[in-house]
Amino acid sequence: MTDSRIATARLGATGPEVGVQGLGCMGMSFAYGPSDADESRATLERALELGVTLYDTADAYGAGENERFLSPFFRAHRDELVIATKFALAIHPDDPTRRIIRNDAPYIRQCVEASLKRLDVDVIDLYYMHRRDVNVPLEETVGVMAELVDEGKIKHLGLSEVTGAELRTAHAVHPITAVQSEWSLFSRDIEAKVVPAARELGVTLVPYSPLGRGFLTGSFAKAEDLTAGDFRRQQPRYTGENAAANAALLDPIRTVAEAHGATLGQIALAWVQQRASVHGLPIVPIPGTRKPSRVEENTAATRIVLTEEELALLEPIASKVAGDRYADMRFASAGRE
Repeated sequence: MTDSRIATARLGATGPEVGVQGLGCMGMSFAYGPSDADESRATLERALELGVTLYDTADAYGAGENERFLSPFFRAHRDELVIATKFALAIHPDDPTRRIIRNDAPYIRQCVEASLKRLDVDVIDLYYMHRRDVNVPLEETVGVMAELVDEGKIKHLGLSEVTGAELRTAHAVHPITAVQSEWSLFSRDIEAKVVPAARELGVTLVPYSPLGRGFLTGSFAKAEDLTAGDFRRQQPRYTGENAAANAALLDPIRTVAEAHGATLGQIALAWVQQRASVHGLPIVPIPGTRKPSRVEENTAATRIVLTEEELALLEPIASKVAGDRYADMRFASAGRE
């Protein structure tokens, strides 16, 4: 495996240069079953060696545990990397197992202080609104985030799972550096309105789950293959008849992978990375992993270029996917477009 560092891309019009692929860190503490802390730490270090400099977390990942876990690594390499974290998913006051969305000013200020403390840093490089609370005017939410920039607590603003219109509204209040949304061979709804708006405004797209939460790698074929506490067991795409139908959609990816001597995951990532040239805007996907070998595999995908014929073979996949991204799509941008 080559040790070549990956290329770079800029976050937004005035944001930092980062590796053209970032790292989603959620699974190191949350959602995907048991993890090995030492292996996760080795994954972080290996990613940095390979030029991965955007590290993505959120206060909701393990009720702050993911931020605390990442803190020593961030402190040790503070000048070499970009920290992205998020607010908005609050614990329900009557049920600690449920989450509600909050975008109100007092909550945002409470969250940023808590994240700064858990991360043990003076400033957050990229601060995302994790989900949209439609009961709070977006102008108010972004206005508070802008105040945090003025106060030196955050450097750049991000939004997650917003519509094209919401992005335009937010950007008119304060420049938005990045929009994070699910984007993969299985999930392409943002291409209709969000991507054109981001291109026009100079906003970088940060695709999460570019590997279809691992399904596109072939590592599991149905929810029952996963451990009992795995978040994916509740996602419609990976259960029952949907899972069987979607597993069959991997065949053209296998064909392309064989032609390149690559893995399924590398072709899925290469497709996402190539959206940058297809749509004409910076794209920095954040595949998540807890293994150094997977980081090596994933970053190598940035050097794979798919032909027009291969792209055409992969083009129909998304339109055939069975099941929604989430059991409740109200909190995803597609549910509001």
